[in-house]
Amino acid sequence: MAYKSIVTVASAVSDQLPAFLDRAGRFAQAIDAHLDALALGVDRTQIGYSYVGTGAVFLQIATDKAEADARALESAMKSALTKQGPTLRWACEAAVTQLGALTELVSSRLRFSDLVILGLPYGPGRGAEEEAVLETALFDSAAPVLILPDTDNGRDAAQPKHVVLAWNQSREALAAARAAMPLLQQAKMVSVTVIDPPTHGPERSDPGGPLCQMLVRHGVRAEVMVLAKTTPRVSETLARHVRDQDADLLVMGAYGHSRFREFLMGGATRDMLEHASIPVLMAH
Repeated sequence: MAYKSIVTVASAVSDQLPAFLDRAGRFAQAIDAHLDALALGVDRTQIGYSYVGTGAVFLQIATDKAEADARALESAMKSALTKQGPTLRWACEAAVTQLGALTELVSSRLRFSDLVILGLPYGPGRGAEEEAVLETALFDSAAPVLILPDTDNGRDAAQPKHVVLAWNQSREALAAARAAMPLLQQAKMVSVTVIDPPTHGPERSDPGGPLCQMLVRHGVRAEVMVLAKTTPRVSETLARHVRDQDADLLVMGAYGHSRFREFLMGGATRDMLEHASIPVLMAH
């Protein structure tokens, strides 16, 4: 299925916002899709806490600030999208939510999208809402998520030349491969990358072979590459491989472990997004 409805979400005005929207807009135009932008004002007041005395005033101030932030962000997003010209089909709206209710609001906006485009959730100047939006998109929207790094480095995610598809036989990795099919079909080469495949399992004699066959039947130019884990983390080996292949796009499953475990101990999802230098398409 082609991507026809793309949604992007921002929760703060930043120096990176115009460039991010420019890349999201160019991606939408390249695949003839409609781009919907959500300007999110977040009230970080914790309802479970007691604000004695001046509590009502404090809550109102927080609400007013969130609304003002949403309006300012909406204005900045509209300005950036308007500059891309009449060929881009887009819409922009503002919404206000408390941090605890963010999931419900964002999931309702993303539910009917074919693809969600977001910026990196980790790094300087990024708050808890960025990670919450990403997790909502992955777990509640049923849509794949394309994460764009702060700089594009000349990479074209809409028409990639070389794609690295991380394969570990998991349900999440298969969901990502299926979700990325429109982009994989555009690529000149897709490297199905398997790192330290298990010696026992359904693919022990042909790691990545069944997936590669499925892709080829869909017109994807694919090959299997089996790598040894030469670094302490699988994500480090994968990141090095992406650099060595000069890939334009990385496709991988997201959160094979629980989010709580990844938060405490790390994991491939978090590691890759903390150091992503090329676009990453994820699905859960």
